[in-house]
Parts: sequence; structure tokens; C-alpha cells
Amino acid sequence: MSPRPKKIRRCKGNFCGRAFKPTGVSLPELKQITLYRDELEALKLCDYEGLFQEQAGEKMGVSRGTVQRILTSARRKTAEALSRGAALVFSDDNE
Repeated sequence: MSPRPKKIRRCKGNFCGRAFKPTGVSLPELKQITLYRDELEALKLCDYEGLFQEQAGEKMGVSRGTVQRILTSARRKTAEALSRGAALVFSDDNE
């Protein structure tokens, strides 16, 4: 039995560069944490723009529960990168 196909997520934001990292250390020297486009979009909509998860889900074309799962993952990755001095590397591909 194969998993259910992944629903297309509408993401309007663009990455500002390839990665976000601490200054003074080159990218290859850092732990790299991948942040996917849908995770960045959920962070932007909920934490920056202040939308409720249901509203963000409507904009992204997914359910509130899906936004909650994406947002939890994005927040965990961001907190790890900021607290441990790792790099967030942006990626379109999260298959």
C-alpha cells in the first residue's frame, strides 16, 4: 500500500539567498539544517504576518492540521539553528 500523494502547497514567498547562517564561519564548516519552502511560507504567514493556522492553510491550499505540522517542524529547525549556531539551508525539494 503506497502513501497518499502529497497535496500541492502554494508558496508565494521567495528565499533571500541560499542559506541563513552565523557570520564568520563558512557554510561547509557548519551543521546544515534544511528548511523547505512550505516551512518558510508557514513561518511567514503565521509568525510574521500573524495569520491563524486556518487562514494560512487557505492561502497555502492545505488543511489547518497540515499547517500545524509544517509550522512545528519549521519552528524546531529554526530554534535549533539559532541556539546551536547551525545554518538554515533553503530548499524547494521536500519529497
